[in-house]
Amino acid sequence: MTTTTSTTGTLRPAPTGALNFARTTATAARVLRQLRHDPRTIALMLLVPCVMLFLLRYVFDGSPRTFDNIGASLLGIFPLITMFLVTSIATLRERTSGTLERLLAMPLGKGDLIAGYALAFGAIAIIQSALATGLALWFLGLDVTGSPWLLLLVALLDALLGTALGLFVSAFAASEFQAVQFMPAVIFPQLLLCGLFTPRDNMHPALEAISNVLPMSYAVDGMNEVLKHTDMTAAFVRDALIVAGCALLVLGLGAATLRRRTA
Repeated sequence: MTTTTSTTGTLRPAPTGALNFARTTATAARVLRQLRHDPRTIALMLLVPCVMLFLLRYVFDGSPRTFDNIGASLLGIFPLITMFLVTSIATLRERTSGTLERLLAMPLGKGDLIAGYALAFGAIAIIQSALATGLALWFLGLDVTGSPWLLLLVALLDALLGTALGLFVSAFAASEFQAVQFMPAVIFPQLLLCGLFTPRDNMHPALEAISNVLPMSYAVDGMNEVLKHTDMTAAFVRDALIVAGCALLVLGLGAATLRRRTA
């Protein structure tokens, strides 16, 4: 059995590939404690999607139907973008400050670390999604045919996907500026091809094929299913599972590519 040497010179088992619940929750608790002392980051995560929805509603003040048509989609897109930006920068700070190196020198696996971050930011994502959904439905008057709970579910999955993407790309950035630069590369193409501006089947066939493998496309499709149907449809279940599966896949890739320090 592989062992590591502690600071006292005793041998202890090295972390295995399997996730450890205690290590994961301890990591999540540490991240949440740090966030508690960073009110600007909390405000960015919780309030920016709400502010953007509020502005969007009154941009289309003379055409409420337009807000109904795109508001549901943006209810999922705004949390995804916000969580991507905050998570990528926060994780990069951990690495550049040497925190990741110290943590990974302990019996803490990369999977435990990534899962802990995902759990902490996922808790924030629940609050963020609930605030944005409640604002859109009960204050801004977003008219949806389906259940508000399904709308909240997709918004939450989108926020978790943004968290996963942020954790993944942070491994390839050497500075916070580089982390921000990944947004045009990772987020903007998905935003253009997700079907928000035009139906995906109206795009050039090559672009439609690309959009079919991008997770944001299914996030928008899922929101549109809630917008148009009273019950949970098979297409909605498919879209939600694809978004959730992409988030889990990207989290796994994030654990595999996580580095202790920047190059």
